[in-house]
Amino acid sequence: MALLRQLLTGARFLLLMTVLLGVVYPLAITGLAQVVFPVQANGSRLTAADGRVVGSALIGQAFDGPQWFHSRPSASDYSGQTSGGSNLSPASADQVAARAERRGTLEQANPDAVGPLPEDALTASASGLDPHISPAYAQWQAPRVARARGVPLARVQSLILVATELAPLRFLGQDAVNVARLNLLLANQ
Repeated sequence: MALLRQLLTGARFLLLMTVLLGVVYPLAITGLAQVVFPVQANGSRLTAADGRVVGSALIGQAFDGPQWFHSRPSASDYSGQTSGGSNLSPASADQVAARAERRGTLEQANPDAVGPLPEDALTASASGLDPHISPAYAQWQAPRVARARGVPLARVQSLILVATELAPLRFLGQDAVNVARLNLLLANQ
């Protein structure tokens, strides 16, 4: 009889904890997130001027064509299902060849670029999903984008400044440009 009572007590406790921690708590946290951080709780969606969702500010995407700023290379083609880097050593022959190929392609596509090609243009991020590039890489691409769009370079450079996210507390990490946000600003011009 004592064993049956203990089993029933355990089963009731399991049911109570399942409801509390599996239903009530997640719903409460989701509701709180929707109130306190609604943009982040919904995936930091980026919307076009017509209201269409065109991406997320948290995940990089590929942009083709000279009229767009290009993201960092991605070993996973920006797929969240297969995120990850290539695990190639910086000194491996495959990595050296990939960097040389990227350099040649970028320099050919950006003949008016000024200064050295920034490192983040040649290397993928660890996740392959990084939505950011360095301000230097954005400025390096600016002449190509301005020419392709037929707008003054100064206008494109001002949009880069608008899309630049400052380092947290101004000293943790580095300033970065969210490519999807920058291209959305360009599209809304």
